Amino acid sequence: MKISVILPYKENFSSDYAGAVSLLLRDTVQLSKYRSNIKIFGNTEFKRDLLKKNYINLPINKRFFESKSKVYLNQFEKYEINEPSQIIEIHNRPLYVKKIFNINENIVLFFHNDPLSMKGSISPKDRIRLLSITKKIIFISKWVRDRFFLNIDIYKNKKLNYEIITHSIDKTKINFNNKKNLIVFVGRLNLSKGYDIFGKAILKILNKHNNWNAIVYGDEPRENISFKHKNLKILGFKKHYEILDKLKTTSISVVCSRWEEPFGRTSLEASSRGCSVIISNRGGLPETITNGVILKKLDEINLYKEIEKLIINYKKRINLQKLSLKNFYLTHSYVSKLIDNVRDQK
Repeated sequence: MKISVILPYKENFSSDYAGAVSLLLRDTVQLSKYRSNIKIFGNTEFKRDLLKKNYINLPINKRFFESKSKVYLNQFEKYEINEPSQIIEIHNRPLYVKKIFNINENIVLFFHNDPLSMKGSISPKDRIRLLSITKKIIFISKWVRDRFFLNIDIYKNKKLNYEIITHSIDKTKINFNNKKNLIVFVGRLNLSKGYDIFGKAILKILNKHNNWNAIVYGDEPRENISFKHKNLKILGFKKHYEILDKLKTTSISVVCSRWEEPFGRTSLEASSRGCSVIISNRGGLPETITNGVILKKLDEINLYKEIEKLIINYKKRINLQKLSLKNFYLTHSYVSKLIDNVRDQK
């Protein structure tokens, strides 16, 4: 069975700024029983160190006033006409469905973000049509699913061609004796991610607990939120495996987003590495952890209090770390099987 996967236009399918969709595909495709029959199509500026060998980069030779997405889909159509697929999986671009449906009706659509924020699924009419013409719709969280069914809730029970399949990460052994007095923040350094809240809280923590350190991974060229402390390192963007490796020795991971996170890979990854995770109650973030601290109120005072509780109470901290790892189940193997189950459905 031939399966074609269409990435969002300009999704970076390489280790240089790899997006969440690319990471999911890299890790689940290699475990799929259909892996030898899957082709991933995309267009990326970063052509070195591609994540998978079965990736096809579609060239874009845009003419004046012509949509790049339209050219992108036209290029894919050339491949599809010559060698039709049994399934076409479209990631995070509901607007692509209408055109692809004209050449192949066997479509699985993945939503990785808020459906109401994307062209092709904003209106109830758009979403009802997507339910009627797709083979299956996959949501990465209950929150994303509920956003999709906003104002069309009646269809949630009548048309059951949807499933919730989250992102995944590998599970590895953790030596808790190697955990350091380290607090980590990973993400864009902006207001949406709550970096200002983290920064203000962490400066107070580091001033009071000088045997603790903090590391920040991420950048943000559009906003200038700056914090400095001798125990605080801001390392910018790093490759995925480097961050995962550091999380193995991290004691506390903070994900304090203001915006409604569709899911949240950072807290998922921190849980898989046995961290005590503190998250805000935004979007799908609560779905990424089994054991952790969910902030009742999102501000620097409450974040400071929750971090300090974990610093002072070693028993609570190590218990959360061990439970996070013990109860973690959203592995690549688990999620890959769920996706293959969808592919098996006739």
